Amino acid sequence: MAVGEVMRMDIPAGGDLSVTSPELHVLAVDDSIVDRKVIERLLRISACKVTTVESGAMALQYLGLDGDKGASGLKDLKVNLIVTDYSMPGLTGYDLLKKIKESSVFREIPVVIMSSENILPRIEQCLREGAEDFLLKPVKLADVKRIKELIMRNEAEDCKTLSHSNKRKLAEDIDDTASSSSSSSSSSSLEDSSVKDFRSSKRMKSELSSPL
Repeated sequence: MAVGEVMRMDIPAGGDLSVTSPELHVLAVDDSIVDRKVIERLLRISACKVTTVESGAMALQYLGLDGDKGASGLKDLKVNLIVTDYSMPGLTGYDLLKKIKESSVFREIPVVIMSSENILPRIEQCLREGAEDFLLKPVKLADVKRIKELIMRNEAEDCKTLSHSNKRKLAEDIDDTASSSSSSSSSSSLEDSSVKDFRSSKRMKSELSSPL
């Protein structure tokens, strides 16, 4: 069974998976079905692959961070961005943000918080905890496009950094191989020289000890 199929089975009614593009996969979390539909529509218009869930607990289940050992295999699914409402019953968007940033597997995933309340301390708290951005509802298409461009640019830079790192490692491996080869060649030359000296010395002794 495919990973995506397992996920759809694990998510209760209310979660919904829509595939429009493999470019950017967004996990959208909101307890309001209306807000969930709005953000899903904006993401689809922006050519994103969208998974929506209705609570922070369901988001943790989707990511395999709910403590269920059986869900640990789901962490291999690629999620590029998490967009979550701040005010939700049970696990708030802020709590979800902290759980994600504490995870060794998912902490690099950008998290964007949404809220209908423009409370500065709340915004500062989320940004300090590692949120990529804080959007005020109603979220607009321009907000989604800006966030998508930011994430895509960050991913492109990460790929470039990884490529440079791989090239540097390859160059270092080539240098190490060349150095090892040179050292081996020098050692071989010294051994050949020692063998020749030994044979020459042995021949001289044999000539000296032989009767005239």
